[in-house]
Amino acid sequence: MSETESLSELPLNKSNNTKSVSSEIPIEIEIVSEEEMALLEAALALASVPANASAICSPLRSFHGKARSIQSITVLSKRSFSGHTEPDIEDSGNFASTQKKNKNNESFLHRFRKKKGLSVTDITSTEWCEKQMEFVLLHAKRRTNKAMKIGSARHAKLEEEVVKKVKVQVKSKEDTWALKFLNFIIGANQLLFEGLTRELPIIGFAEGVWMVGVIDEIRIPATETDRNPILVDTKTRVRDTLPAEPQRRNGRLQLMCYKYIWDNLVADNFPSQKFFDFFTLNPYSILSEELRERTADSGFPADTLDDIVRLFRNTCSILPPSHDQLLLRYEFQKDNSLLGEDHFAFDSDWLKNQIHGCLEFWLGEREACYTPEEERWKCRFCQFASICPTNNGLDSTPSPTNTSPDSTPHKHELE
Repeated sequence: MSETESLSELPLNKSNNTKSVSSEIPIEIEIVSEEEMALLEAALALASVPANASAICSPLRSFHGKARSIQSITVLSKRSFSGHTEPDIEDSGNFASTQKKNKNNESFLHRFRKKKGLSVTDITSTEWCEKQMEFVLLHAKRRTNKAMKIGSARHAKLEEEVVKKVKVQVKSKEDTWALKFLNFIIGANQLLFEGLTRELPIIGFAEGVWMVGVIDEIRIPATETDRNPILVDTKTRVRDTLPAEPQRRNGRLQLMCYKYIWDNLVADNFPSQKFFDFFTLNPYSILSEELRERTADSGFPADTLDDIVRLFRNTCSILPPSHDQLLLRYEFQKDNSLLGEDHFAFDSDWLKNQIHGCLEFWLGEREACYTPEEERWKCRFCQFASICPTNNGLDSTPSPTNTSPDSTPHKHELE
């Protein structure tokens, strides 16, 4: 395998005997993990994540009637925000001095997301605490714990109920993006045929920026009259209690972002040429031979990235807008029992205000804000509390009853 080749996992039907292949991934694959904020409910994007393999998945359950089986694709590859590991915070020197120098540099969006787009994780992490997001971008390294691992395993199990993964070679960043679009195409078809899909990657152009994410679950209502998909996100909790309002608010923001991107896509608001230009992609690049074979086997024959993007847009055009009611589910990690559900309505004005506020930070239009005084209990669980300028009297800071940032979102967001 050449230095430009890498691997992605391909989901197959149970009857498919395609063998798995494995190798390292030297190409740029823009993924960010959402595990970093497991202790804070809002998943903080990681500053440095090792490369892994991409994946193509297939539905495991039978489709209704005579519908043919289709495969879905999930990209699991990861890389660091900036393409290299940031120094540990202990080795970063005086933070105030570093911050002062950064004021004359590029915005965070340009420095860390120029080739990736802004993830929904970035939006929710910024809403949780802008100063913490700033620390993560400039200094953090990955830190995992038992709760994160348990939550990730739970989400993997939920996904495995729907898809199975095998590996397939990709040779270029065009191949990698083709897999991401195919994952959406096939997942969308699974939704239409079965009424359910999980871990659906999504990308769209919203509020002037490219935004990416992974939706936990999408369901078609069981009623004959209502066919608008319901977006669902599952959070796992270390404690058998529901989270406090700031954590619920953050989860609502996450799902509203997904709905906003979804509805833009089904309204055909996907500027293809802007996409190719922003991510520096050749739309006419020939896909790898194995990938072309897999797409043909899946029922979506394509030779180039442009072919895949056209199929992607055609798929979006037959999808209905998502339901105005969204659903957050909270599970107890110990036994996966349901602690409660949060049904809430989409609020377009509130969402856009939240996004615009976050973009002010990401575009360098203002300095990072600290978490509000009434939510300063978050600082108790922040890995940067000892060096944050707002760290005054944390021992006396009360935390609300039933509040512990121990929910774990555990998904990987495409970047």
